[in-house]
Amino acid sequence: MTESKTQSNLSFRLMSLEFRIRDLIWPPVKILEEAGVKPGMAVLDFGCGPGTFTIASAGLVGREGKVYALDINPLALESVRRYASSKNLGNIQAIHGNEIKNIPDESIDIVLLYDVLHDFADPAPIMAEIHRVLKPNGVLSVSDHHLKNKTQDIIAATGFFRFSGSARQILKFERNNVKG
Repeated sequence: MTESKTQSNLSFRLMSLEFRIRDLIWPPVKILEEAGVKPGMAVLDFGCGPGTFTIASAGLVGREGKVYALDINPLALESVRRYASSKNLGNIQAIHGNEIKNIPDESIDIVLLYDVLHDFADPAPIMAEIHRVLKPNGVLSVSDHHLKNKTQDIIAATGFFRFSGSARQILKFERNNVKG
């Protein structure tokens, strides 16, 4: 899988602070409810960062659900593991970006791609992996303020997903029936 460069410790800590402020304005739970996260679902938080959407997803999917927190930054994964352990959230599994290959085909109900698409030099291989793990009726939920109005075009150009609607903070895409 194509990776972007790992953030420095300082950059990660500043991003985490920025996200805490963002979460006061736009609570992750509200965004996830708009995305359609429900009890019992399997969620992949792709590029989880400090894990605010991972933790909120874990609460929404409950004990019957599963949340994969995927990132290439060891600080992000450690942050998620530490918080999940302190809160006894056994439905979270933190995995390195290269380990997406270990997620079974068509096993994920919803993929969260929040504030990370702009980091991909070539989104096609990543979209192929997301397509592979997403269930046929699954949803790709995307938000990336860095891309302004280019998000739909970038995702559509890969051929793996088609736009299906939007909510206040997110764009939703359905999985196309193509082989990745």
